[in-house]
Amino acid sequence: MLNTALPHGLRGIRLWESRMKGVVLAGGTGSRLNPLTRVTNKHLLPIYDKPMVYYPIQTLVNAGIREILLVTGGKNAGEFLRLLGNGREFGLKHINYTYQEGEGGIAEALGLAEDFADGESICVVLGDNVIENNVRHAVENFKKQRRGAKILLKEVQDAERFGVAEIRGDRVTSIEEKPRKPKSNYAVIGIYLYDATVFQKIRRLKPSGRGELEITDVNNFYLEEGNLTYEILDGWWTDAGTFESLLRANNLVAETGANKLSSAEPTERVVSREVKG
Repeated sequence: MLNTALPHGLRGIRLWESRMKGVVLAGGTGSRLNPLTRVTNKHLLPIYDKPMVYYPIQTLVNAGIREILLVTGGKNAGEFLRLLGNGREFGLKHINYTYQEGEGGIAEALGLAEDFADGESICVVLGDNVIENNVRHAVENFKKQRRGAKILLKEVQDAERFGVAEIRGDRVTSIEEKPRKPKSNYAVIGIYLYDATVFQKIRRLKPSGRGELEITDVNNFYLEEGNLTYEILDGWWTDAGTFESLLRANNLVAETGANKLSSAEPTERVVSREVKG
């Protein structure tokens, strides 16, 4: 239902909708997996018995999301269309595709989804993220929020590789991108839930020291507004962006399977302050 009381700059954005769209970010060069990525996109590499990109798409489908955009780039973008087609293998009628030129970071890639989102809320999954269970509960909880964002956290051993959330009691006080000395072991995993104001926030970003638009800065905008919630993911999670994590992902999927539909509900927390209507 459209909130007609929105300020002029936000008109056309639906801050409360039961409908949600999905975005899979599958660009980048995959340089940390060289030479495997010299001749193909990282997200087309196998994880056990499926191409890597199958797992984030299935994550969205298992959450009840049927409208999906794949953002990719590089020299092998056409291979995704050849592999995925219209998404029939996932029970979809259609998959949308768009192309990211260059390497501007996760937030820049997400910005390409603005026309696709068309004022709806979105669930964003990084293309190299694999989970044991599902995010249905997190998605349903997010639909109950009147605005804002939700991040998912997982305690890890190598937190310096990720965006890290500092937690005090039941609240997150800060999120840092790949800190040398992490303030906690809670990694912000590559699954994000956003309302449509995310694209306005992306336009406010400035490149980081790495020359990229950082998704952590987007999350911190929501944190500053008091419109961010989080949940701790149930079951294992891994990315597959290094040789070590790619091996771990293969072993975990082989041992237990992935994208299971039955799992315990995760613990929900509200960050900064209660999200108000």
